[in-house]
Amino acid sequence: MHQSSDMLKTHSRKSEMDIKGLSTCIDECFSCASTCVMCADACLGEKDVQMLARCIRLNQDCADICLATGRALSRQVEPDWAALRTLVEACAAACRSCGTECEHHASHHQHCRICAEHCRRCENACQQMLKQIPATAGVRA
Repeated sequence: MHQSSDMLKTHSRKSEMDIKGLSTCIDECFSCASTCVMCADACLGEKDVQMLARCIRLNQDCADICLATGRALSRQVEPDWAALRTLVEACAAACRSCGTECEHHASHHQHCRICAEHCRRCENACQQMLKQIPATAGVRA
């Protein structure tokens, strides 16, 4: 798992968000992204791969969205709060969808059970992050 806390603490610009919550969300996003990539790959190796098509798709979507969210949250200079809020909301939604789909397969595929757990953790971290992102973004003229 990535450990973003140390880097955030050394940044010349202090985040307007709680470092612990921010670093947790960043780390969960990167962890979920890699787990989803591995779950999709494991699904492709299963005999019943056609039955797992939706799971594979949602894993790939979730991985891409989590990666983009983690990267955007990692940047501290001049954030666009409205865009960040939308991105974190999308990440929570992708994790919710992927987690639900993986739960359907968890009793037959251990990788789906693990992925569902990671998706739920990331979804929760995103929900907590949304409480920190300013509701109104400053607009520049």
